[in-house]
Amino acid sequence: MKKIKLLFVLLLSGYIAVQLPACKKINIRETTTEDVNIVGYLDKRPDSFSLFRQILERTGTASFLNAYGSYTCFAPTNTGVKTYLQKIGAATVEAADINILKDMVRLHLLEDTVYSGSFTDGKLPVITMYGQFLVTAVSFEQGISNYIVNRQAKVLQSNLKVGNGLIHVIDHVLIPATKTIAQQLEENPEYSLFVQALKETGFFSKLNTVDPDTSNRWLSVFAESNKALADSGFTTYASLKGKYSQTGNPSSATDSLNMYVAYHISSGIKFLGDIITVATHVTLLPQEVISIKLIDQNVVINEDEFNGVLEKGILLNRQKSDNAASNGVWHDATAHYMVKFRKPTALFWDVSTFPEIMKLPAYYKRGNYNFTRATEADNLIKDHYWGWGPLAGTNVLSYLYSATSSITNYAVNNDVNMLPMGLPNRPIWWEMKTPPIIKGRYKVWVCYRAQKQSSSSNMLCQVEVNKVLMQRTMNFTENRPTGTDAELEAIGWKRYTENTTNLFASRLVGTIDFTTTQQQIIRITPLTGTQNNNNLDMIHFIPVDDNQVLPRFKPDGTKIFF
Repeated sequence: MKKIKLLFVLLLSGYIAVQLPACKKINIRETTTEDVNIVGYLDKRPDSFSLFRQILERTGTASFLNAYGSYTCFAPTNTGVKTYLQKIGAATVEAADINILKDMVRLHLLEDTVYSGSFTDGKLPVITMYGQFLVTAVSFEQGISNYIVNRQAKVLQSNLKVGNGLIHVIDHVLIPATKTIAQQLEENPEYSLFVQALKETGFFSKLNTVDPDTSNRWLSVFAESNKALADSGFTTYASLKGKYSQTGNPSSATDSLNMYVAYHISSGIKFLGDIITVATHVTLLPQEVISIKLIDQNVVINEDEFNGVLEKGILLNRQKSDNAASNGVWHDATAHYMVKFRKPTALFWDVSTFPEIMKLPAYYKRGNYNFTRATEADNLIKDHYWGWGPLAGTNVLSYLYSATSSITNYAVNNDVNMLPMGLPNRPIWWEMKTPPIIKGRYKVWVCYRAQKQSSSSNMLCQVEVNKVLMQRTMNFTENRPTGTDAELEAIGWKRYTENTTNLFASRLVGTIDFTTTQQQIIRITPLTGTQNNNNLDMIHFIPVDDNQVLPRFKPDGTKIFF
C-alpha cells in the first residue's frame, strides 16, 4: 500500500512539473499581515518604506492613515522614491515642494479597499483621493507577467491586508497627469492636423478644461494621427477642411468638420478595458454612436454588418492608446473615419443565427441544442436573455433545426428558437439585442410558428422595444388569419414564408422611432397563459415607408420579391 501511495505522489508531481511551464503566472506575492494599520506596516519595514513614510508625515497624511478607516495604499519602495526625488529635483524629502508631495500622496490612496482581482485592463473602480483614476494592465517580460499601474510602476506585492485597508507595494512613484487631453495632443507633432481641427471647431477649448466637478470632468477622445489622415488623402489641414467644412465655418454645429470632430469625442472616461464592455458609445455628435467589437484581442470601431454587408472597422492602437490626462483619456485610431449618414434600411433578423450556436457546427443547421441556465446568474447567450422561472427545467432556450419537423420545416433556415414562458413558474420575459439598426422610424413584425399545447392554450404577450411598449399584443398560439396580402396588412398580419400554411405567422406589434444607429433591445412579456412551445423564427424591422409585405422567405433564407 505504501508503494502505491508513493507511486501516486511521484506521478502527480511529474504531472504538475509538466503542466506548470505552460501556464502564464502573474509574478505577485500576496501576504496577509497582522499589523494594525497602514502606517504601522510601513514603520516595521524602514528598509523598504522609510522615505514614503517621511512623505506621509510631512504631508500630514500619516495621522489619518494611522487611524480607523478603509483605504487602499499603493506604497512605493525607497528605491522608487529616490528616483522620484531626483526627477523633481529634490535632494531629500524635506527639500521637495510640499504641494507636489501632497498631490503625489493623494494619487496613491483610494478611500476603499480594492484587491488585485480588480486589476483589469482599464481603470480601477474607485477614483484616487487626488481625483484621477489609476489604470492597471498586465505586462509580459521574459515569460513573466506583472501588474502595471499607470504604465509607470510594477506591482511587487499585493493584497497586504491591514487593520484599515490594503497595501499594494510598487517599485516606482506614480506621477499624476497634470496636462489636459488638448495639451497632450498639442505637444505631440504626430497629431498636428487633428489638433488644428480641434482648434477651429472649438473643441480644443472643451478638451483643455478641467471641470472641478468630477461627474462632468471626463472626456474620451479617439484621435487620428497625421499618418492616419494621410493614408486617406489628407496631407494638410487645408485638404481636411476642404473636404468637410461645407459651410466655411467649422465652429458651427451644422458644419461637417465640426461633426467629424464631435464624432471622435465621447463623454466619460473610457479606457480600452472600459470601451469593450459596451457595444456602443454615444459621441458628442447628437444621436450618433460608435460601435465597438473585440476581434482577436483587437479593439475595433464601427465594424458592423447591415443586411449581410460587412463594413470594415477602424483598429485602435493599443500601444498608443489609454493616455490618461487631467480631464480624461485619449486613444489612437489607426485610420481615418467619419460618421456615416445612412438611409433607414429594413432588418430581416433571423433570431436563430447568433454566435453561440454558430460556434457549434455539430448543431448549427444540423440538429437541436439546448442552452440551459443552471442558475439565474448564468448568461449563456450574450444577446439573448430571459427572466428566471422557478420551474428550473423550463429555464432552457432550445435551438431547433430540421428540414422535416412540422415546427421548422417552413421556417427560415429551417430553425427556430423555442422558450417556455408564462406565470407563475416559467420565464417571465424574453429579451434580445438586435443587430445594429440604422436610426429612423420602423414597423416591427414578430414572426413565429404558432403552436398550441392544448385547445385551452393561450400565450398572449406584450412587446417592448427599448422599453417602449408597442401598440399591439401578439400570441404564440394564434394562427395567421386568411385573406389577401392587402387585407392581412390592414389588420396587422402578413405571410412571411414561401409556404402558405397559416401556422407560420407574422404579427405587426407596432411602430418605433430609433434615434441612434445601434443595437436595439426587444422584450416579449407574457400577459396570460403558460406553455413550453413558443417558437420564434424572425423579427422584421421595416422602415414605415417601405413595402411591409415583401420580401417573403424560402426555407433556405432566399428572399422572394413577388
